[in-house]
Amino acid sequence: MTTASVPDDEKAAFWNRAMSRTLVPVEVVPRAGRSFEGHLASHRLGYVRISTLEADAARISRTSALIARTPRTEPQVGVGVQVSGRAVLEQDGRRAEVSAGGLVLYDTTRPYSVDYPERFRTHLFHLPRRLLGVPERELQQVAGTAVSPAEGCGSVLLPFLSTLAASADSYSAPVGDRLAGSVADLLSTLVAQLTADRTADGPRAANDHLVRRVREHIDRHLCDTELSPETIARAHHISVRYLHRLFEREGVTVSRLIQQRRLDACAQELGRRGRAAPTVSAVAQRWGFVNPAHFSRAFRAAYGVSPREWRALRTTDAG
Repeated sequence: MTTASVPDDEKAAFWNRAMSRTLVPVEVVPRAGRSFEGHLASHRLGYVRISTLEADAARISRTSALIARTPRTEPQVGVGVQVSGRAVLEQDGRRAEVSAGGLVLYDTTRPYSVDYPERFRTHLFHLPRRLLGVPERELQQVAGTAVSPAEGCGSVLLPFLSTLAASADSYSAPVGDRLAGSVADLLSTLVAQLTADRTADGPRAANDHLVRRVREHIDRHLCDTELSPETIARAHHISVRYLHRLFEREGVTVSRLIQQRRLDACAQELGRRGRAAPTVSAVAQRWGFVNPAHFSRAFRAAYGVSPREWRALRTTDAG
């Protein structure tokens, strides 16, 4: 899309519509007293949209009012790679100035503005936020942050994104899907690195805190037959992939942890003495086991005896 054949008095409105349709609804205000020309090329690479924007000086804003009026869509993360000119992005009270060769992160679900004080060229990458596999709060911590080629993984990420933008229309669909996955992985690495830089205790402490919260969540919802890695990830606003990654160093899968905690609860209840002791089947169902045969097999594998034998042994020991 280009303003080349658009009448001068209609260029700004045309550019506004083009940007809003292609990316997300925004307001574009050209610098007062200057002519305005713009060119926008956009391609889809798997689930990543790559757009190259070249235009005269302008201010682009995504306001609270625009966000409220926009039909609810999947939250997107934006990355701007500055090719020429300067950009000044403001979001969440942070101000990031990006020169040619740098990049900036932003979140399209919250208000932001980008001021381009001179003619510029930039590559914009938009992809679903959930695919980064990072907690929403971590993304909020680093949105509105500029990264130079000399900073951390910026030296790897920037050349890769620039090359990808220049050749986005040349890849087949299967290759495009794989490359989109690489974009998500590299951006999640960048977010983790930036978060670590901003956290005094480092990323391990933040991960430990999240693991504790997940464990507490599992213990509170053991009775819920719908409890699963998917529902846990959704409750903590992280991806299932990131959830599994958190528990890799715990030496247990999330599904195995859920089963272990349910078996522990069943064993504890079956070992209690009382006149109105519930049946084995009732205990299993109470703690989220739907299939009695599966429960019996899992219990024997964990404790070496059947649930009924466990109850008899514990009752005898207690007597």
